[in-house]
Amino acid sequence: MTTSTTELGLAETTLLRFATAGSVDDGKSTLVGRLLHDSKSVLTDQLEAVERASASRGQDAPDLALLTDGLRAEREQGITIDVAYRYFATPQRRFILADTPGHVQYTRNMVTGASTAELTVILVDARNGVVEQTRRHAAIAALLRVPHVVLAVNKMDLVGYQESIFAGIAEEFTAYATELGVPEVTAIPISALVGDNVVEPSANMDWYGGPTVLEHLETVPVTHDLAHCHARLPVQYVIRPQTADHPDYRGYAGQIAAGSFHVGEAVTVLPSGRTTTISGIDLLGKPVDTAWTTQSVTVLLTDDIDVSRGDLIVPTKDAPATTQDVEATVCHVADQPLTVGHRVLLKHGTRTVKAIVKDIPSRLTLDDLSLHPHPGQLVANDIGRVKIRTAEPLPVDSYSDSRRTGSFILIDPADGTTLTAGMVGESFASPEPVKDETDDDGWDF
Repeated sequence: MTTSTTELGLAETTLLRFATAGSVDDGKSTLVGRLLHDSKSVLTDQLEAVERASASRGQDAPDLALLTDGLRAEREQGITIDVAYRYFATPQRRFILADTPGHVQYTRNMVTGASTAELTVILVDARNGVVEQTRRHAAIAALLRVPHVVLAVNKMDLVGYQESIFAGIAEEFTAYATELGVPEVTAIPISALVGDNVVEPSANMDWYGGPTVLEHLETVPVTHDLAHCHARLPVQYVIRPQTADHPDYRGYAGQIAAGSFHVGEAVTVLPSGRTTTISGIDLLGKPVDTAWTTQSVTVLLTDDIDVSRGDLIVPTKDAPATTQDVEATVCHVADQPLTVGHRVLLKHGTRTVKAIVKDIPSRLTLDDLSLHPHPGQLVANDIGRVKIRTAEPLPVDSYSDSRRTGSFILIDPADGTTLTAGMVGESFASPEPVKDETDDDGWDF
């Protein structure tokens, strides 16, 4: 039914999606450049272009950060502004890497880059230790349920490769991340500039006996398998050719967000709640018996029921509840604040509905992980809890169960600006229940 890499005659390798994050000037782009260069993943013409650009700026050695900083403003200012995606592979594994910015005002880009990551590399400058932006990135990694976090203590060459400095930073960060609920932290001392412990083991830190960054990336288990999550198919498009060859064809197309579907399975269409069975599945123009997560398919149903874009097809025996009251942890990404009473559009999967911010019970204080109750608003890069009332019922999963169908974004209906990224359900910063004295009074829906 599906074509595997072994059937194509290629070596079967796993795929790891990972992101880099850290405060500004911690060396993220240099680390990525070093990783690509030392793993022989840079084409000759790319390296020559970097060498020419470095020479024109008066640098004796190639500035490997230029391999990822592609925007003119990034190269001029020596910072990362947008998420840079890179694809590379070793004999052991294939990688999709998201190099995210370090500046506070670009934290929203880290949410984008890490939202699908199975591992996040958080860099710390050995001279500065754990700073506020480090804590913010750790909080976002925990919030996004990233299974693996690597703490890369960079610029060890500037602190004399002292073990005590590395140990102190690793202990402080690990304690903070554990309090957030991060399941696994691996600390690695590195120097991205000279290549210590990036691809090759360092001769300057014989006191460290752990893996290099690349070795860890190649061997870390990829445990988050969407194929074993609750099966979900958001409908993107209804296909009705109405041609002489297909006069009665009616299929529902979309990418399977999680799980698997098979012909003959009883399914429910949400939010309507109507039930039927799958009579056929088309994949790449051919009928198949079973389809899995991330495959784009067209599903045919036995009964002629009303199904449209935005609906969710799920197994009848494993259907989520629908609700108009959504409680979630969010990261606010817009310059304009999110306030109580704010009217927004909520996009969940392929469905977009009107909604209103009913309450903001708390905002997270990153220094000590305390909760500031009822702040009234969230500003850019704030993390907090929100209660939202939607105009129509939504079939949502808890984000802890499914990162695909437990997430949503809030959109400004006036200009289409993305305001907030949300994760349904409890989080590392779940507040105490707050009684709403005006519960349901004065709301339009």
